[in-house]
Amino acid sequence: MDIREILGKCDHTLLSVTATWDDIRAVIDDGIRYHTASVCIPPCYVGQAKEYAAGRVAICTVIGFPNGYNSKEVKMFEAEQAVKEGADEIDMVINIGEMKARHYEAVRDEIKLVKSRCGGKILKVIVETCLLNELELRMTPHLVSLAGADFIKTSTGFSTAGATFRDVEIFHEEITKYNLGIKIKAAGGISSIADAEKFISLGADRLGTSRIVKIVKEEGLL
Repeated sequence: MDIREILGKCDHTLLSVTATWDDIRAVIDDGIRYHTASVCIPPCYVGQAKEYAAGRVAICTVIGFPNGYNSKEVKMFEAEQAVKEGADEIDMVINIGEMKARHYEAVRDEIKLVKSRCGGKILKVIVETCLLNELELRMTPHLVSLAGADFIKTSTGFSTAGATFRDVEIFHEEITKYNLGIKIKAAGGISSIADAEKFISLGADRLGTSRIVKIVKEEGLL
């Protein structure tokens, strides 16, 4: 697979709690230079990032991150504020406790409420696959689809593990079998071009990663 095609599916990500504006600006510069799908950054930098990027790369940010147990009202406000400040894409974390308790309608309804505050922008729903069993993994694409979101996303990268190939296989099986009409974002632990290619081949349309751009820069691939 051409490296440009892979980069075009990457949400070039920096969500470290120690990230400074200089760090964020460098990520934006890389996103512009390497034509990534977006840059995914903390909410506090969205306004500055939007002004600095000036439309040259999409700005993505996170909601209810990383634990997902904010109230739905807080998540709604976060999403609305992020869009107001210029976010093009929103990645929200579900209430994982509600998912584990099989309160599926509550999970669906929260996603739907957040989507209603996104102003038509792309909403990706992080379900934290490392904390879910297979039944829960198979349920989540249905809830994301019913709620009207655009992507299901595997991981925050801040829990016990990131994306696995099996996670993406399960999502793809459910989406394809039931024609759910959503896309997949694999995130967390994607550390090589071979990993990226494998996730894409299994059905991922986006990759949440910082490593791919670093590899391209270090190895002079472009």
